[in-house]
Amino acid sequence: MTNFKHLTDARPARIALVGAGRIAQSHLEAIAVASGLTLAAVVEPRAAAGQAVAEQKRVPWFERYDDPRLLELVDAVLVCAPPNVHHAIAKWFLEHDKHVLCEKPLTITSVEADQLVGLAKSRGLELMMASKFRYVDDLMKAKALIEAGILGKIVLFENTFCGKVVMKDRWNAQRESSGGGVLIDNGTHSIDIARYLLGPIESVQAQAGVSAQGLEVEDTVRMQFRTRAGVIGSVDLSWSIAKDTDAYVSVYGSDGTIVIGWQGSRYRQDGNPKWVAFGTGYEKTTALRRQLENFVGVMRGTELPLITPDDAVASVRAIETAYASMRHDHWVPVAASIAPPAGKAGA
Repeated sequence: MTNFKHLTDARPARIALVGAGRIAQSHLEAIAVASGLTLAAVVEPRAAAGQAVAEQKRVPWFERYDDPRLLELVDAVLVCAPPNVHHAIAKWFLEHDKHVLCEKPLTITSVEADQLVGLAKSRGLELMMASKFRYVDDLMKAKALIEAGILGKIVLFENTFCGKVVMKDRWNAQRESSGGGVLIDNGTHSIDIARYLLGPIESVQAQAGVSAQGLEVEDTVRMQFRTRAGVIGSVDLSWSIAKDTDAYVSVYGSDGTIVIGWQGSRYRQDGNPKWVAFGTGYEKTTALRRQLENFVGVMRGTELPLITPDDAVASVRAIETAYASMRHDHWVPVAASIAPPAGKAGA
């Protein structure tokens, strides 16, 4: 087996930002406050966007990710391009011995995800899918509470990512670029949160709702799943409706409940009327910073990855399966399911 290619010198890890769109701006804020790394270059085919970041950060701009001059400047890359090019970009840098942190989803298909993971392992390189919620204190605390048995036997999981966003002019809503709509975009986070808190997911089913924005992809989805341990879960995803709730995850057990919220979280054990507050809520830059620092720690051999390549593949495979479920529409018509036996009068 190939030995892992750790960074061994004392200088900060040099990272290139590949893609300068919306999510890249959040990553730039995190890079500015993260320890142990420095932005060394930006790659962006749109000249105006790429040059704007390069001028602001005083780093070189490259129009193409496969420009060989880039390889001498970096130890790793952060891929923030649309999902349809994740595989090609990550493959190029892995083949040229660069570590890769790639925005979710890792790839659009599980075949591509498996290929990248195999390539990274064979070359002794770190390949990590960006999954910011794993780095949120409240979720980490919730995981510890669940594993400590505070809730007893876990029975039910609920997650909601619903907010009104006009998507018609964004690549996230263009099937060729994104691989789908809200299911692959936000549902990737949902699946990874569920796997992080509950363990492997055994089966999934998804249904698309009414198309409120007239997009070529789904804008509202309800997804259901069952974990290997038997926990059932439901996930509501939408770009077209907003739910009036401060919580985005609720976990129900035989002995209590945990509610994870945007502004803070709490749990309550059965028999006790008082909720116990914990955490300070979700803060994007902090989560992204911690993710970057974990990535650097893995490259240096001083930390273990909080999200593994196998986690990334499992996430891609679950979303892929959910789309297959949506296409085949496994629902049974109500009329057929309650029709009276032949020869007998109906009610």
